Amino acid sequence: MPVIDDISNAVLIVIRAGVVCRIAYCFLRLVTAEEESTQYKKRIRNTFLFYILAESAFILKDIFIRYFS
Repeated sequence: MPVIDDISNAVLIVIRAGVVCRIAYCFLRLVTAEEESTQYKKRIRNTFLFYILAESAFILKDIFIRYFS
């Protein structure tokens, strides 16, 4: 089980870093490209939704592992 926890922690770190980078990139593009602002606002919203779903999946994984072990 420690291997699964280590892998899931590493994946969570990568997901969190990716979300931060994606949101920072979208904010920079939102400032510079005003004609595409709605597109980048939608991308930021979708990134937040992805982050929420990803965190929820890992929380459910932890609940299942603790329940069945």
